Amino acid sequence: MNFLRGVMGGQSAGPQPSGAETIQKLCDRVASSTLLEDRRDAVRALKSLSKKYRLEVGIQAMDHVIRVLQTDRSDSEIIGYALDTLYNIISNDLEEEEQEDSEEENSQKQIEDLGSQFTEIFIKQQENVTLLLSYLEEFDFHVRWPGVKLLTALLKQQGPQVQQVILVSPMGVSRLMDLLADSREVIRNDGVLLLQQLTKSNAAIQKIVAFENAFERLLDIITEEGNSDGGIVVEDCLLLLQNLLKNNNSNQNFFKEGSYIQRMKPWFEVGDENVGWSAQKVTNLHLMLQLVRVLVSPTNPPGATSSCQKAMFHCGLLQQLCTILMATGVPADILTETINTVSEVIRGCQMNQDYFASVNAPSNPPRPAIVVLLMSMVNERQPFVLRCAVLYCFQCFLYKNQKGQGEIVSTLLPSTIDATGNSVSAGQLLCGGLFSTDSLSNWCAAVALAHALQENAPLKEQLLRVQLATSLGNPPVSLLQQCTNILSQGDKIDRRGSKVQTRVGLLMLLCTWLSNCPIAVTHFLHNSANVPFLTGQIAENLGVEEHVVQGLCALLLGISIYYNDNSLDSYRKEKLKQLIEKRIGKENFIEKLGFISKHELYSRAAQKPQPNFSSPEYMMFDHEFTKLVKELEGVLTKAIYKTTEEDKKEEEVKKTLEQHDNIVTHYKSVIRVQDQELEELKKQVASLKVQNEQLQITVTQQVSQIQQHKDQYNLLKVQLGKDNQHHSSCNDVVQMNGVQPEEISRLREETEEWKHKLEQLEEQLREKDSLIEMLKRSPPPAGTTEGSSQTKSGLEVEGELHREVETLRAQIQSQSTDMAKLQTEKQDLLQQMHAAPASLPGDGATKTADLEGKIAALLQETQTLKNEIVGLMEERTSLKQQLDSANSTAAILRTEKSALKQEVAESKKEQDDLLVLLADQDQKIVGLKNKLKELGEPVEDEDDTESGDQGEEDEEDGKEERED
Repeated sequence: MNFLRGVMGGQSAGPQPSGAETIQKLCDRVASSTLLEDRRDAVRALKSLSKKYRLEVGIQAMDHVIRVLQTDRSDSEIIGYALDTLYNIISNDLEEEEQEDSEEENSQKQIEDLGSQFTEIFIKQQENVTLLLSYLEEFDFHVRWPGVKLLTALLKQQGPQVQQVILVSPMGVSRLMDLLADSREVIRNDGVLLLQQLTKSNAAIQKIVAFENAFERLLDIITEEGNSDGGIVVEDCLLLLQNLLKNNNSNQNFFKEGSYIQRMKPWFEVGDENVGWSAQKVTNLHLMLQLVRVLVSPTNPPGATSSCQKAMFHCGLLQQLCTILMATGVPADILTETINTVSEVIRGCQMNQDYFASVNAPSNPPRPAIVVLLMSMVNERQPFVLRCAVLYCFQCFLYKNQKGQGEIVSTLLPSTIDATGNSVSAGQLLCGGLFSTDSLSNWCAAVALAHALQENAPLKEQLLRVQLATSLGNPPVSLLQQCTNILSQGDKIDRRGSKVQTRVGLLMLLCTWLSNCPIAVTHFLHNSANVPFLTGQIAENLGVEEHVVQGLCALLLGISIYYNDNSLDSYRKEKLKQLIEKRIGKENFIEKLGFISKHELYSRAAQKPQPNFSSPEYMMFDHEFTKLVKELEGVLTKAIYKTTEEDKKEEEVKKTLEQHDNIVTHYKSVIRVQDQELEELKKQVASLKVQNEQLQITVTQQVSQIQQHKDQYNLLKVQLGKDNQHHSSCNDVVQMNGVQPEEISRLREETEEWKHKLEQLEEQLREKDSLIEMLKRSPPPAGTTEGSSQTKSGLEVEGELHREVETLRAQIQSQSTDMAKLQTEKQDLLQQMHAAPASLPGDGATKTADLEGKIAALLQETQTLKNEIVGLMEERTSLKQQLDSANSTAAILRTEKSALKQEVAESKKEQDDLLVLLADQDQKIVGLKNKLKELGEPVEDEDDTESGDQGEEDEEDGKEERED
């Protein structure tokens, strides 16, 4: 320890040891000391020396420090010193800061090599990286934070090698993801930087990080930090998100399906005032816009891009971007990037393109956003990158958008031009740029107009109608003629910028316009000066800068031959080929045609749809035009070498193919109509199946309800049998006790009345039977299959109804028999009553009570019979309705269901009536008791009678016990 104090404090009396000697002695102390405090002090000293003596400490102490990490895990302080020491050895950041102004490039390269070499030594043993990952699980700040910094430095030095070690380590990535959830911001922020290095150019780790809920955590951090108004932490999170999403289709799909696109909308809520755009806010918003472009990049799979575009429209993200686009005070670089972002959000998506067409700038009067953007594109005072962005936006708006193309071209047609001149249309701006003295405006306007005609033959024909007034007093000329005039006079007009650029733009427009449009070719050839101009340009030996123009002239002349319909005798295909052979030569013509695809700027333009150029002179070719050249180059070469006979054969083949195509088109239309009819029939079958299932359910329900009614009827029948027995016993009691003759006569009248009603019911039943027989004999009506099936179902229903009627008929006959028996019993009762004495027997009180109960039962039975007959009449009425509707459809079945429901309600009502009748009978019984009391007969309650009988039995039992 005294030696250590001398080294660190400079208090030694002898000569000072060198740095290497001091480091060696400290390493010996680390290796040999048994006390933890001594090792800790030695490692602390190595840490302080590692910044100045990086090489010496790295060579001599690295193994000892790693051994400390392996053996002294329990002491967090020494572990922290060891991790800091390794970080100072491996990291280049400290050296870069110190030597940024003083050292040369070679020394900087040596520093980088030193860090890379030490990193390679450290990761040579994979156990070292695994050990470091285990320390990241420690919550102690002095262990976790140095571990994060050390692993980040390792990834910076030897990224791919460290990534592979972490990838094969169990739960390696998951341990690193826990850093984002740390409550200490410094660890969380450095964890974001660590994940940035970890996810670079490694799709496997990117997927694991994404599925470890990285998107949710990063978006939460961005929200907590204030979105675009946040600091450097927001920038780091956005860079990490770009690493996870760029060129990773799996993560992009996961991001979209996780509804994370919706959470991006608050990033762009910047308002209209836009006061205080700090440099960090500009950087953050720039990265946010780039992140949106990553999701909708044209290089992504079309399906993934389309789904992200739709999600951005539905969540309002596109609307928010358009608000920034039209806002005031937005910095130029943010505005440019916003235009590029909107371009790719709407590219190829009809819904988004339609919305963009409806956006208006907040001006007075409001102008469409497209018009405002085109005004910037043709304005030479605007920044070059902004004009390129507007051109890209216009191209994306027209990409696969025939509706938008038609709207742009319609603004040039005579019938739609605003005669008042109050508003400027998109077509007028394009024409103004096309004939401007600024070559960049010429090129941009020509390319934009070419995109309005891309793969749209009808619009190419419509554009031939456009007439331009060149000067006062001169007749108007067509747009096609004016383009060729400017092309032929290109060298004579004083322009700002490259003259080649103007001619290249016009030639690309003409090639796009004439391709696959024979009428436009005819109009072009009708001007006798065009073909000599093209042949002259191709035949001349011009400089290298003119090779592009010569190649495009050859392409335009080849298009005029290939798509020529031979309607002009002076410029038929054969004559044009002969002209090429005489004036130019076929080989020379093909060579000049190849100048296009061999040009360096052609290859650069063919890579990406976005016109991204460093300066205006590099704007030569358009991305879509490179596709057209690739498509036509081989075709035109063959067309030039073909003979007249081959052309004739080709024409015949074309006609045959056209006829074949017409036949195929006809059959396709027939098949399409048949498919539509088949789909309609399938829908009808499906609906009929559904109706059939519903009807089967209804029938099942009705059958169950009928069975319930049958069960209720059988129950009432059983109860009626019991009531008949009570009725006969009651007659005996009446015979014994002598009921009043008026009551008997009333019962007789009611019986006769019910008998008459029963005869009427039997008559109605016979009528229904005859109707059923007539329906059975009548032949089924002819009709469709559906009608026959309905007739069969109607006959089945008739059979069921007939069986039910037979059952009801038998029941009514049995009831009529019972009624006849009752009438006979009543006649016998009357005869016995005349012969019976008027006085009651000795136990008259008890028998009188029994008589009253039986009389009540008799009256109740009579009322029940009345209700049953009423119910039978209603039931027969319902049967009549069912028979009348036997041949009807499902609607009549629903009527039967409602009738059955009505019967259930009536049955409930009958039960309620029975309760009312029982109450009336109780009142009558009370009245009869009162009459008996008035006649002087003793009347007791049933409860009193039962209690009296019980008392007499008790007295008799007592007597028997006393006798015993």
